[in-house]
Amino acid sequence: MQEEQRARCWKWALTLVLGIGVALFWGVGYPHALSYQEQYQLFLWSADYFCQRIVVPGGLADYLGEFVVQFYYVPLLGALLLGVLFALLQGLTARQLSPRAYLLSFIPTLLLLRTMGDENVLLSYLVALLLVLAAAAVGGHRANGGYGANGSYKAYKSYEPYKSYKSYRPYRLACWLAVVALLWWAAGPLAWLYVALQVVQHGWRRGWQVLWLLALQLGSYAFLLPQWPLRSVLLGHNYYRIPLELPVMLWVIPLVILLLALTARWMNSRLVVLMQGVLAVGAAIAVPSGYDRDKYELIRQDYLVRGERWDELISRAEHYQVPTAFSCNCVNLALAQKHQLAERMFDFYQSGDDALLMPRLRDLTSNLPTAEAFWRLGMVNSAIRYMTDLQASILNARKSGRMTQRIAEGCIVNGQYRVAEKHLALLRQSLFYRSWAEEAYTYLNNNARVDSHPVWGRLRQLRYRENFLYNYPEMDKMLGILFSNNTQNRMALDYFMGQLLLRGNVQGFRQYMPWVQQHGGYSYMPLGYQDAARFIQSRGQAEGTKYGEYVKRKMKTAQ
Repeated sequence: MQEEQRARCWKWALTLVLGIGVALFWGVGYPHALSYQEQYQLFLWSADYFCQRIVVPGGLADYLGEFVVQFYYVPLLGALLLGVLFALLQGLTARQLSPRAYLLSFIPTLLLLRTMGDENVLLSYLVALLLVLAAAAVGGHRANGGYGANGSYKAYKSYEPYKSYKSYRPYRLACWLAVVALLWWAAGPLAWLYVALQVVQHGWRRGWQVLWLLALQLGSYAFLLPQWPLRSVLLGHNYYRIPLELPVMLWVIPLVILLLALTARWMNSRLVVLMQGVLAVGAAIAVPSGYDRDKYELIRQDYLVRGERWDELISRAEHYQVPTAFSCNCVNLALAQKHQLAERMFDFYQSGDDALLMPRLRDLTSNLPTAEAFWRLGMVNSAIRYMTDLQASILNARKSGRMTQRIAEGCIVNGQYRVAEKHLALLRQSLFYRSWAEEAYTYLNNNARVDSHPVWGRLRQLRYRENFLYNYPEMDKMLGILFSNNTQNRMALDYFMGQLLLRGNVQGFRQYMPWVQQHGGYSYMPLGYQDAARFIQSRGQAEGTKYGEYVKRKMKTAQ
């Protein structure tokens, strides 16, 4: 008895270590990944929102997943919740294995941790796995961790509750039909794992459930979901952000759980120990390979922009910068906010004409730093346009709390109060955006109060005074007009001069240098402009100039 208690304590301790490790992994190592997930949904505390999610297969898993993801707004809280969910996954997996194969239950958990390096994997997948494994644990009526006293299926069949369970034959069929149907509607196509585990636990007499699940899917496709592609009905609609795509690993993980449940009982003790050690070490080593350094550095930069942590963003870029326009937009925005753009712009990698403000791209991420720059420049309409396009580009058709908030702000600045009210009405049904929306609601139809707001009032002074057609190829002219409308807009001046240099407009740079001297607030010519002027005056012959290195790289790329 003492040995059993000691073994149980060790198991609880290992599960606790796993949960803490996962929480630290996300909370310390990848808080930006949690923020990334949170900004692409807007969970609403309303009956309508619940009904919208629950009316499709896998809807309950999707609803519960989004419920948890809303807490990612506070990354440490989100990390703790993820630690709990991963610990539950490991514990429920262990219920499907014999006691001697306990360590094998960590393998699917580590594989999922690696797979979630794909930023499009949704938390509803993990929730669906938990629902399926919980149903399998409840429905198995197992003893001693899922098997008989010696871990064999034969001993399980002699287990008394199993014998008594056989006496309920009139009700078993109806219960099994209902459980499979409800589980498929709640968790989605991952319900096949429940059916497979039932076959493992009870033998092939449960094999008919495979046909029943297939009939459910095909019947729903024919009568309830004809507008859906058959692929989504069979493989899942809510596990992955990109429709009609599903990474292989999302099916490998439940298959691994099934194979472990099948094989662990027949292995001898030495083989189990060896397999546990090899697979656990291999899975732990494989986890970091799922997180691409460049991709997650870009996600971190956007996270720092969202939190206005400009010093940290610049500091990271000094040590490592991804050579993309997205990264350039983030770094240059941070430099502008710290009034260092004119001094240090070409100390960092510049991608070209799009290094300050990118043209519109049809995806859900690329234009985020550009939209943030537009907002701070005073180009309010452009910020609204970019944020609207970004929200419309979310491939699983979700709203975004971050983007909805910015759109509402822009409408308030523009005096479009009825439009702003619609967006605020959504935010008021959320948890973490509610207090902000309630405060913003008091500004509607009150121009005097908006004018006194430290941000919105200033943007009303900075924005364009006349309407004109938006033309990205003439961004330098648009920035020049923006500055000329309000010469207190130093950020617009820095962006205007920087855009001239990026495009190689030497004549324009020389022509508007008096603006820098008169309105820039500098007691000397900024070092970045001195460097560019030295290269221009030498007609490209000056060595060691940072602007010259940019020009040469751009010319080489154009060839």
